[in-house]
Amino acid sequence: MNVKVYGTLVVASLVLLVGQWLVAAVPVLRKWTIPEPVAGGIVAALIVFGLHSFAHMDVVFDTSLQAPLMQAFFATIGLNANLANLKHGGPVLVRFLAVVVALLVLQNVLGISLAMAFGVDPLFGLLGGSVSLAGGHGTGAAWGAVFTEHHGLQSATEAAIACATFGLIMGGILGGPVAQHLMKRIGAQGGDAASGASGAATPDPYAFEEPKAEQPTTPGAFINTLTLIAISLAVGEALSGLIAGTAFELPTFVCVLFVGVLLANGLSLIGRPVAEHAVALIGNVSLALFLAMALMTLRLWDLAALALPVFTILVAQTLLMVVYAIFVTFRVMGANYDAVVLSAGHCGFGLGATPTAIANMQAVTARFGHSHLAFLVVPMVAAFFIDIANAITIKLFLMLPVFH
Repeated sequence: MNVKVYGTLVVASLVLLVGQWLVAAVPVLRKWTIPEPVAGGIVAALIVFGLHSFAHMDVVFDTSLQAPLMQAFFATIGLNANLANLKHGGPVLVRFLAVVVALLVLQNVLGISLAMAFGVDPLFGLLGGSVSLAGGHGTGAAWGAVFTEHHGLQSATEAAIACATFGLIMGGILGGPVAQHLMKRIGAQGGDAASGASGAATPDPYAFEEPKAEQPTTPGAFINTLTLIAISLAVGEALSGLIAGTAFELPTFVCVLFVGVLLANGLSLIGRPVAEHAVALIGNVSLALFLAMALMTLRLWDLAALALPVFTILVAQTLLMVVYAIFVTFRVMGANYDAVVLSAGHCGFGLGATPTAIANMQAVTARFGHSHLAFLVVPMVAAFFIDIANAITIKLFLMLPVFH
């Protein structure tokens, strides 16, 4: 059954409404702060899986809106990135980036070690490591093609997409429970009280901190912001095409984010700052719809087809992420409320993707209070720096003798 673009948009909207109802109606979802798009999206994916498995019916959604929604979300991250504010979070950003890069290395060491222990090609260990987990579907598919063409690894792209699917699900599920566990350690009930430095220094929430808040904006501000987002998408896509195939190649969404940063800070210098409320409104709508589409279109039967060694690697990676977030990310980042939210975000993009990280943090801060520092640091690290660091890390690992 083929669902066209408008039908897909209707289903995505219904997924969000179902997610809101589920989180409101099921206490355990609230207790573990599961994001609404994740709750609704997994239900939709299970329904599609049931139709595939028992009714022998494949539901094919038109996902042509998914990429523009994702890129629009990253454009709003860029437009929301005030470099003056980043100076305040600079030392924390550097420390968090170091924590993130260390996990990339551990993911690949664990993946390669388990692959060799199972007697399978160690390239599967990389696919079940930072390639597909921190990298996501796009990076996983790209490297999967490279592994097939240059290393002769069959079904690498399919395995990469399946691994990324597993990571996206677990990244959205684990952030809330990890945050719930860490909240017991700090014994704080409110972010503004628990987050000393960031909460006091920045009283106003950032754009993505309050997804349910009413955003006071005007048609003019909305159209101006939409124009900036369209410019970011067009120029970012052109820039991505220019650097494709070079040593500086980056995913399109990173280029879009970079253009958004330049636009926002350039306009700020000439006294024409972006309309933050309009950025927040469009960004949160794009994020919610993208996550709903990404989760409801998951092919869960691809996970069922994973070979035992790869599935075991993914389970081990999930445990590594939980342990790392609790014992490394939380402690290194200060063992306070900001560290709790940063750890929830790290679960989101350490296994899944930046949108999952933002959704995790929104679910936590909606319950426990603002964490301005987390929403300042995570979007830049998860959406920009991690792709560069991951590309370098993967290339360095491929230089190991085990791959030659």
